[in-house]
Amino acid sequence: MNLDILLPMTLIAGVVFSIKVVVEARSRRQLLLAAEASTELARALLRDQERQGRLASLRWGVVLVALACGFGLIQWLGWNEVSPGLIAVLAAATGVGNLIFYAISRRRE
Repeated sequence: MNLDILLPMTLIAGVVFSIKVVVEARSRRQLLLAAEASTELARALLRDQERQGRLASLRWGVVLVALACGFGLIQWLGWNEVSPGLIAVLAAATGVGNLIFYAISRRRE
C-alpha cells in the first residue's frame, strides 16, 4: 500500500469530518438561541438527531452489505476487468441496498 497517497487522504478526510461536526453543532446552537428554545424543543431536536443517526447507520449497513454481495457476485462470475456489466452489477447492488433501507425505514415509522 502506498502511504504517500493514503496518509494525505486520511488527513483530509479527518479535517473535513471535524469541520462538519463543528458546523453542525454551531448551527444547532444558533437555532436554539434564535428560537429562544424551551427545553422541550431542545429535547425534540436531540431526539430527532439521534433517530437520524440510527437511520444513517442502518442505511450504510444495508448498502455496504448489498455492495459486498455485488462484489461477491462479480468474483463468482470470474470478471477480472472493469466493464459496463461490472459497473451495472455494483450500481444495482447499491440501488437494491437503498430500496431495502427504504422498506425497513417505512416499517419502523
